[in-house]
Amino acid sequence: MTNALSQLFHEYHDPLVRVVYRRTGDLDLAEEITQEVFARATVAPPRNPRPWLFAVALNLVREHGRTRTRQGRLLELYRAETPALAPAADVELERNEKVDRVRAALATLNERDREALLLKAEGFNYDEIAATLGLAKGAIGTTLNRARRRLVEAYRAEEGRQRHAAS
Repeated sequence: MTNALSQLFHEYHDPLVRVVYRRTGDLDLAEEITQEVFARATVAPPRNPRPWLFAVALNLVREHGRTRTRQGRLLELYRAETPALAPAADVELERNEKVDRVRAALATLNERDREALLLKAEGFNYDEIAATLGLAKGAIGTTLNRARRRLVEAYRAEEGRQRHAAS
């Protein structure tokens, strides 16, 4: 591996795996797609690596989604962390319920909105989000605001449904 590619790998491997994992919900698939991204980078080294790498990764995710039947794998907002001590059962149950509400809310968003939120959560600036998603830079603020608003509305609606179901 060349020094430049090695540096790209060390800098972007983990963030790419996180983005793909959050998009697919499958860690093995995330690793596989990330490997493919770097394989493509060896063939055609990118000039502007960050947006290029993430655009390729998201395109591969979309390509994968088209070739498989929809299995309901959704964007994961929370990175799984292995706690030193297992949380109490009630704390874990509450966390799982919140994650389920977030997943259900995310499922109501269109693909572009989900991906814009994911990239922003990963620390991308507006220029990078625009380059990655193929949008005009001026559209990013509107896209993110709309996506956030829709996510909050969907989350609150899901929260209300769960409250009514529990009564």
